[in-house]
Amino acid sequence: MSKKKNDQTQSEPEIQTPAGQKILNETTGKAGKKHKKLKNKFYTKELKRLQIELVKLQEWIKHRGLKVVVLFEGRDAAGKGGVIKRISQRMNPRICRVVALGTPTEREKTQWYFQRYSAHLPAAGEMVLFDRSWYNRAGVERVMGFCTDEEYRDFLHSCPEFERMLIRSGIILIKYWFSVSNEEQERRFHARIEDPTKRWKLSPMDLESRKRWQEYSKAKDEMMAYTDIKQSPWYVVNADSKKRARLNCIRHLLKRISYKDLTPDPIKLPRRPSDKGYVRPPITDQTFVPDFYD
Repeated sequence: MSKKKNDQTQSEPEIQTPAGQKILNETTGKAGKKHKKLKNKFYTKELKRLQIELVKLQEWIKHRGLKVVVLFEGRDAAGKGGVIKRISQRMNPRICRVVALGTPTEREKTQWYFQRYSAHLPAAGEMVLFDRSWYNRAGVERVMGFCTDEEYRDFLHSCPEFERMLIRSGIILIKYWFSVSNEEQERRFHARIEDPTKRWKLSPMDLESRKRWQEYSKAKDEMMAYTDIKQSPWYVVNADSKKRARLNCIRHLLKRISYKDLTPDPIKLPRRPSDKGYVRPPITDQTFVPDFYD
């Protein structure tokens, strides 16, 4: 197992857990401290500022032909999807795409384990956000018994080499683990149960995970012990506050990749030419969507 050195490019204050993982939390000096509620006005303004920077990063990735992979892992309802949504919200989907794979098919189960994930790795000028990743083997597959002990042990030893191989090929690999407390996860699960627009997020597997909280904790600890390596360390995001987690994670991501502002000069919109020689077909020939909200 590799011991991780302190990250020299990290500028935010860090909290060190007993295991030594970094918790990206700029607003508290110690783990477990309760935050004051983040004001919506500040959150909205800061998120917009960070999203503008993400667009600048996007243009730099395209300009330099960078290949970026960002993994988002963590417990159910930890807020991974919300962060991914805010990162990709203002970005070009041809440059920044989200990968959220479902259950492997029978054919995929016979493949090399990393094969179905490798198919989604970026080409030059692309950034890929994995909403869960190959670490499924160390988490849900391990806890729920979807893989054998041999497959699990092979993953723990193979994964660091797989990631080193990606990095040697020129991929920038960044890994985030979203940490949420037992109490906050329970509150979010209840919110999903009560909200018809969120109920789909609560799967039978999520409910089962509540019964196996300790098993997931042990699996996460062992996963970190093997895969928190110098070349691709884990960054742990304190996610009990969704808004703080989003801002902290995006801010940290922007600091992981050096980029320059390639914002073009102001654009002047050309004048529209006249309709000379064009006759529009009768409007009655078209089928319109009914305007129910007039």
